[in-house]
Amino acid sequence: MASNSSSSSEFTGRVALVTGGARGLGRGIAELLASRGCTVAIVDRKAKWAQGAAEAIGCGAFGLGADVSVQAEVQAAVAATVARCGRLDIVVNNAMWNRYDPLADITPATVDRMLGVGFGAILWTTQAAAPAMRAGGGGAIVNIASVSARLGFAGAMVYCGVKAGVEGLTRAAAAELACDRIRVNAVAPSTIATEGVRAMLDTDAFAARVADTPLRRLGEIADIAEAVAFLASVRAAFVTGQTLIVDGGITAVL
Repeated sequence: MASNSSSSSEFTGRVALVTGGARGLGRGIAELLASRGCTVAIVDRKAKWAQGAAEAIGCGAFGLGADVSVQAEVQAAVAATVARCGRLDIVVNNAMWNRYDPLADITPATVDRMLGVGFGAILWTTQAAAPAMRAGGGGAIVNIASVSARLGFAGAMVYCGVKAGVEGLTRAAAAELACDRIRVNAVAPSTIATEGVRAMLDTDAFAARVADTPLRRLGEIADIAEAVAFLASVRAAFVTGQTLIVDGGITAVL
């Protein structure tokens, strides 16, 4: 991948939409794309969160409120982005709603919400964005998957299933949209040291995650944002239908 200094303007003139972009990983992705010249539409469940993030990022970023599990709200967010910017080149499907339960405690409400945000939202965003990308001569869609699609974790049955679905959707969308020069790929992180993860894991649990990682550290938001930027860029012009695993070597040894 190119260094920050050599790629500071690689997305100049491009427009990106990032779901779940107000906080955490999505925020980091939005910040990186904006720093490299992209105009970024930040979509989050609450408009005030999205708008606050956009104001902090600057660089022409703007915020939109939408429940991405609702098809009509996704369509409205994409339409607003195209109306404002005249084009849409990049979509990053990052939004997710997580809950970890043992099998006996899983409820229909949990399944519906996780499928809606973690899978349905990607389908609806891809569906809504494809016509605008087609009109602009192509585009790049990057979905956030997870190594959980390939590794089983107790208490994460729904999450693992949803993320496996993301990989399948990515491949199918890549096959269907290639004729329109729309590339579709995914990034599959392991545990990333976001504020939420740091708050969730106690010192011993955090140390155990680090010890399980061959590179002996957890991934940082910047690690994933760089992978997303690569797949969204012309550097990956001949890459589609792939999942880039960014996990510090975990899947190489487990």
